[in-house]
Amino acid sequence: MIKAIIFDFDGVLVESVDIKTRALAELYKEYGKEIIDKVVAYHLKNGGVSRFEKFRYYHNVLLGKNMSEEQERGQGHRFSSLVEDMVIKCPWVTGAKEFLNKFYKKIDFHIASGTPDSELLRIIKSRNMSHYFITINGSGRKKGEIILDVLNEYNYDSNMVYMVGDALSDYEGAMEANISFVGRVPENQKNPFPPGIIQTAQPFIYLSSLLS
Repeated sequence: MIKAIIFDFDGVLVESVDIKTRALAELYKEYGKEIIDKVVAYHLKNGGVSRFEKFRYYHNVLLGKNMSEEQERGQGHRFSSLVEDMVIKCPWVTGAKEFLNKFYKKIDFHIASGTPDSELLRIIKSRNMSHYFITINGSGRKKGEIILDVLNEYNYDSNMVYMVGDALSDYEGAMEANISFVGRVPENQKNPFPPGIIQTAQPFIYLSSLLS
């Protein structure tokens, strides 16, 4: 029996991953195509990682520059401005809205996202999604820490909780908390998960089959 499901947000509930990729390319276009390609590649490989961790990597490792807290905040603000409106308007992942509508009164739903809390809350409110979720958790903590906190706060048996994500960090967080994991891998996209992991382009069909 499934008691709760914890969802990543981008690329799991809404088709917003490409939006953030384009925004990062725009942020770093002044450094040329080679840097843009490396920025995008790192972003795609580390989909569930906080944007601020990514900014530090891009500056420290790719550009060989130190990044002050003020610069980090400024970069975060520019990134948020580029993506927030687009994410609000982007389409749902196929089946996500119907699944949430059908089951949110029967199963506890939570979000564990790499998007900053304030931005995530604004997006979810603007998309009229708030009522679906018991908790909405943004960046600042690793996925495993968020999941463990949710398990402890709501006294869930880990055997009755699933995590749905599209990045390796989502999977690693689920393994840290010892809960089941379903990976979303869109068609024609590379599978980032280890062999034997449940992965599908249509996670809500799979989840519905478990609940029927």
